[in-house]
Amino acid sequence: MSSKRASSRLQALINHIQCSYSAPTNPDTLDKPIVLKKRAAVLICVFEGGDGSLRVILTKRSSSLSTHSAGEVALPGGKREEGDADDVQTALREAKEEIGLDPSLVSVITVLQPWHTRYGVTIVPVLGVLSDKDAFSPILNSAEVEEIFDVPLEMFLKNDNRRAEEREWMEEKYLLHYFDYEVGNKKYVIWAITASILIGTATLLLQRFPDFLEQRPTIWGGMTEGDKLMLQNISNSK
Repeated sequence: MSSKRASSRLQALINHIQCSYSAPTNPDTLDKPIVLKKRAAVLICVFEGGDGSLRVILTKRSSSLSTHSAGEVALPGGKREEGDADDVQTALREAKEEIGLDPSLVSVITVLQPWHTRYGVTIVPVLGVLSDKDAFSPILNSAEVEEIFDVPLEMFLKNDNRRAEEREWMEEKYLLHYFDYEVGNKKYVIWAITASILIGTATLLLQRFPDFLEQRPTIWGGMTEGDKLMLQNISNSK
């Protein structure tokens, strides 16, 4: 692990999350097989920006990929493989392969609730902290990733640069959120399940609700006991 320690503010936040958040049950401890091709993990890697705000690392997927996510913004991550001990190892391995992030630089805080796509894939977000951003020199795997960038986590709680579309699936209406981000002469759109994962992460880490109605589809994960406890803690702290 990097020799640079997290700031006192970030360390206090880490301690709070570890004490108050109830991580979902690890399926590797259950007596039932995990369908690897239907399971993936992503790394939510946060760090402190120069102004002290929390930022999160994102990638733009290669446009040459044959999947539906080609050219889209995503969290580092991918499908679980036979040699992965658990979801944490999957997320760290994929981040190493995609953007050259050394796992030793990341302090894993917790595993968040799993998300489920309409295609039957379970996505497990792994929350980690990069204490020493300067120690990270990105090396992109051009076959998978075109660009790497970072955004302020707070943007996923604000109405600024956000738009939403009402959709319906299986007779359920829900909102699909789009967040526009521009840096230099480059423009990015963070949307769909990636945006929703980051809305939940921002709510958890920044300890406040979004300025808008999320209304995510039930299939993506709905409200877990961990979510309920988190929201109760936020309400009680007001």
